[in-house]
Amino acid sequence: MSTTPRPNVLVFFTDQQRHDTTGVHGCPLGLTPNLDRLARGGTDVHRSFTCQPVCGPARACLQTGTHATTNGTVTNGIGLTRELPNLGTLFTEAGYRTGYLGKWHLADDRGVRGPVPPEQRGGYGYWLAANLLEQTSDAYHTRLWDRDGQPVDLPGYRVDALADALIRHLDDRLRAPDRDEHPFFAFCSFLEPHHQNHAYDYVAPDGWRQPYTGRWCPPDLASLPSLGSAGTAVGGSAPGHLGGYFGMVKRLDEALGRVCDALQSHGQLDNTVILFTSDHGCHFETRNAQDKRSGHEASIRVPTVLAGGPFKGGGRVDPLVSLVDLPATLLDAAGIDVPDTFEGRSLLPLVRKEPDAVASWPEEVYVQVSEACWGRTVRTRRWKYITRDPDRPDWHRAGYTGGQDRLREVELYDLLHDPYELFNLVSFESHTPVREAMRERLLRRMSELGEELPEVLGPEAMKPAGQRRVTAEEARA
Repeated sequence: MSTTPRPNVLVFFTDQQRHDTTGVHGCPLGLTPNLDRLARGGTDVHRSFTCQPVCGPARACLQTGTHATTNGTVTNGIGLTRELPNLGTLFTEAGYRTGYLGKWHLADDRGVRGPVPPEQRGGYGYWLAANLLEQTSDAYHTRLWDRDGQPVDLPGYRVDALADALIRHLDDRLRAPDRDEHPFFAFCSFLEPHHQNHAYDYVAPDGWRQPYTGRWCPPDLASLPSLGSAGTAVGGSAPGHLGGYFGMVKRLDEALGRVCDALQSHGQLDNTVILFTSDHGCHFETRNAQDKRSGHEASIRVPTVLAGGPFKGGGRVDPLVSLVDLPATLLDAAGIDVPDTFEGRSLLPLVRKEPDAVASWPEEVYVQVSEACWGRTVRTRRWKYITRDPDRPDWHRAGYTGGQDRLREVELYDLLHDPYELFNLVSFESHTPVREAMRERLLRRMSELGEELPEVLGPEAMKPAGQRRVTAEEARA
């Protein structure tokens, strides 16, 4: 029998954080020294993508290890299914002391602004959370509800208030006499750097907006507002919002550092698997009238780092990884059997550099997009293929299950030569082989998930080949 203690597990979950806010991904502003340090000493999941760029659906996917059309949470306002095993129940059944703090967004009623009913809490034991944190709190007023349904008001800036609560919770668990027999699984879901809904502003701590205003701007955001009718831009709010957004990211990273310091003070930093990731990114209204809900890199690519336990010294993982792979990874790291219902796979073979691990890994990630921009997206290392429902229903139509009868090919990008997705190739005859290969990938992934296969319509208008025709080999890159 192994005498190695089971690792603690901590999920540090942010909301609407772009991958390129981190030093790991080249941000020059120095916003994330603590996350970058974890990545250097742990495992940098360098190409990590959400499978659903909407808050509630992404959370359901992460809790259940399944795609939105499987778990049923295809839009905001649909609660977490009780028909599928999820992280809270699985870790609890394995003897872990589980706890959830922060934003939940998985209650059945979209309008829940008080305590989440116990039966809708995903099986977590300790509870200090709000269903719609963006609507029940403000930057300097954080109201959560405890296990008994009583309101708890926390002092300080919201990131700090939640981090303080997390540190207190971890300290209690690590002082408990049964800490070795019952390690902790703690899931802490921050609202930041999501905007404050009632103000539609990215509210950084006082004084933290100004140092980042007018400085670096990600290339896609710098380019898109000037494209006008020749491109896909609709304006964009980045100039007025980036300063606050970056200030929020900076404060999140400081909170991450404090949480790591608390674990270090207990001698548990190396024995705690830490997952840092986000539900989706943010394109600041440059791709549609939303901040996300599209298949573009700014919306679907997120920072993901794993540290501690088997991820120490894992280096950089380069294959494309989906949000649905992360739950299986956490269970695997804790020695818990991964349920057959899970649709992702553990990253541990990649981290351990096992023979054939890379060769057997999927070549693409698949993204289901709902609400303001219904459709499906497939991304390989080189190509991005975006389809949308031309008959899109209202985004909260009663009884809608996320399926489409028809999809239209609307965008195609060559990420090798156009990493910021500024030149749409979908209508070029020269790239017909790419559309055909990506359509095949799309339908295969939909079939594997049991989705009804739609009719896929080509672009509305085709342009004659003005350049070399893409070869079949290039089309499958």
